[in-house]
Amino acid sequence: MDTGYTIAELRAAATDAVRAPSLHNTQPWRFRLRDGGIEVLIDTGRRLPATDPSGWGARVACGAALFNLRLALAVAGTPARVRLRPDPAEPDLLARLLPGTPRPPSPAEQSLHSAIPRRFSNRLPFWPDPVPADTRWRLGEAARAEQCWLELLIGVSAVAAFGEIASSAHRVLERDPAYRDERERWLRHEAAPDGVPASAGGPRSEPQDVLPARGYGGRDRAPGRDFEPEPLVAVLGAAGNTAIDQVVAGQGLQRVLLTATDAGLGVSLLSQPIEVPGAREQLRLSLGRFGTPQMVLRIGFGQPGRPTPRRPVDDVLELPATRP
Repeated sequence: MDTGYTIAELRAAATDAVRAPSLHNTQPWRFRLRDGGIEVLIDTGRRLPATDPSGWGARVACGAALFNLRLALAVAGTPARVRLRPDPAEPDLLARLLPGTPRPPSPAEQSLHSAIPRRFSNRLPFWPDPVPADTRWRLGEAARAEQCWLELLIGVSAVAAFGEIASSAHRVLERDPAYRDERERWLRHEAAPDGVPASAGGPRSEPQDVLPARGYGGRDRAPGRDFEPEPLVAVLGAAGNTAIDQVVAGQGLQRVLLTATDAGLGVSLLSQPIEVPGAREQLRLSLGRFGTPQMVLRIGFGQPGRPTPRRPVDDVLELPATRP
């Protein structure tokens, strides 16, 4: 196929792409059709200067959206060839997709694609049921398929040690008034196309919790509804921490999230220990892994999570003016 992607193909694929996760549900992406290629760009107007001053979170989010794009195009029979950061003169251009050889989608691609509308962050307590060993293996394979790694923290001592790192990072962030103000600006108490609805923020933190919560103003939890005492915690990492590594990590993250959704699991994301440089380095050293941690996941079985809103697809598209 050498005729390029069409506006209809971009719009259909972008409908799936926008379901990717992002910090505070800012949805910091744009999708541009140019010369028959689909381009993924950062929407600089949706950056988080206090929470994400380096742009790491925006690049990870756009990488997750890129994976959804790839998946949607593959399921449509028009898989893409992807080039990351194709133009050094345009640093906000993260990826360019051109049509590859048409082929039918694989069963794995169809399964992951069907999980896209069912994937949302689950900030509720999970049930104590353990995640089976074969499912844990599938999650690791999903990360490896995208040139990432996934380290599972097993056992009370490993989780407790991570909890100390995460809680320390959380306290550092909470001491910053700009960080708190930015979070409040993206918390939604009424219907909106972006931000985190208060109803999806999860219950308030309590002193006995092993892991910190972001603090989206959730309700007090009912008696006996503590978070699981031994959560399955997974650290997703990439080979390094360049802009390309972060986009790669976003793709790996989304493949892991969709694999978890396909297996009936819920996931919430903990980025506090990634946002604080000292905590991130402490986490890296504690794992003894080559590369850089890019995201932390809490994984388990539980009640379905709550979906968060998305902007209309046409709001994130840049289309050529001369094309019909």
